[in-house]
Amino acid sequence: MTNRAMTGSFEICSLLGFRPGVQHKFLPALAFMVFSFAHLTATPGAPGPAFPIEDASNTLAAGTPLYLRLETPVSTKTSHLNQAVNARVVREVTNGQSVLVPIGAEVKGKIEKLIPTSESTDRARLLFHFDQLLIPGHAALKLAAHLTEVENARETVLEDGTIRGVLASELPVSHLGDALDKLGAAGADLKKMSDKNLGVADTSIDYAAGADLILALDKPLAVDSTSPAAAASEISPDLADAIQKLLADAPQRAEGKNKSPGDPLNLVLVGNADQIRKAFQQAGWSEAAKKNRKSVLGTLRAVASEGGYGEAPVSDLYLYDRAEDFAFEKILNTFMKRHHLRLWRSPVTTPDGREIWLGAATHDIGLDVHPGVVSHAIDSDLDAERAKVGADLMAGGSVATEQLVTRPNPLSEGKTATGGTWKTSGQLLVIELKPSGTS
Repeated sequence: MTNRAMTGSFEICSLLGFRPGVQHKFLPALAFMVFSFAHLTATPGAPGPAFPIEDASNTLAAGTPLYLRLETPVSTKTSHLNQAVNARVVREVTNGQSVLVPIGAEVKGKIEKLIPTSESTDRARLLFHFDQLLIPGHAALKLAAHLTEVENARETVLEDGTIRGVLASELPVSHLGDALDKLGAAGADLKKMSDKNLGVADTSIDYAAGADLILALDKPLAVDSTSPAAAASEISPDLADAIQKLLADAPQRAEGKNKSPGDPLNLVLVGNADQIRKAFQQAGWSEAAKKNRKSVLGTLRAVASEGGYGEAPVSDLYLYDRAEDFAFEKILNTFMKRHHLRLWRSPVTTPDGREIWLGAATHDIGLDVHPGVVSHAIDSDLDAERAKVGADLMAGGSVATEQLVTRPNPLSEGKTATGGTWKTSGQLLVIELKPSGTS
């Protein structure tokens, strides 16, 4: 275990009322949680990718993804078969030039399959059938599509779109409970403490409104006309000059406290601190909490139960010799997966005095353990996370302009502290926020 992980284990044991250095039989089960909490993302990613089209007309090809946000809460404990389910499009779909499916378009469907768990060996199952797309100003369109992903979910999505739940035996809190049960009477009080602080295993599929889904078209989709874009796609020449001045001297990557290479910079935000907070709040992201008793216990509970904790602390990275000014994240129901980013206020402002911020965004997709290092594993495609941030802020209605820019000597690939690889076009996405009071 790393020094950082050892320190974390002492902190957690102390917070839970256990004395560090004393050999407890249940600590092996706790060790997994400590490893997970002692994450240090050493490195880890543009509008979304171009989607295939049938021809130059307004027909989207089969396989085109639709990015949706769930509006109907669903649960294998409380929902019912054939219940109506609604979602909204949160990323524009284009034919390469014009918007065919705009942000805010409504997708309607129902629950086609719902299997709750009744035994510890059962997996819950849930299947949506979305069959209607409603674009403002257009006639309703018949939709043929299937679910391919629930973003940041602990569950898996099968080939036919069925969501398959987890087993109790796959949750760390179950292993801790088993270990405490073996202690007999001595472990009873500890188990009560564990249940109170860490929760108990819950294997139901339970998504609140706001969960992000990805569908893939099963058949081509023809749209009769285009829709207006949600934001402009070209920043002003004055802003472009200010950003190029900044990037000419800016580092390419953040760094750890020991000066080790950290996350590559892939975002530029233009706006003040209040506008940034509001933009991420409207986009469904949370500001990361500082590390304290409450946040440590919240993180431990999320790791143990495979649950979400949207305010989980992040490790500090440094730019301009200081830690990040902001950290934001988006989590669903597992601590192992999260979208997250850090922002630093730069020393450069726009010609009209607005603040310019540099950011680094990565997507945690699991745990990566190597000798001497415990870290979140990241999605190697940094440009996909860059696009996620831009799309979410645009869907939140806070963006005036988004444009990709290229910096001098751009990075194209690199490695994380645990040896994982990442790749990028080297471009940064400029996100110019709307002035306060506008929508």
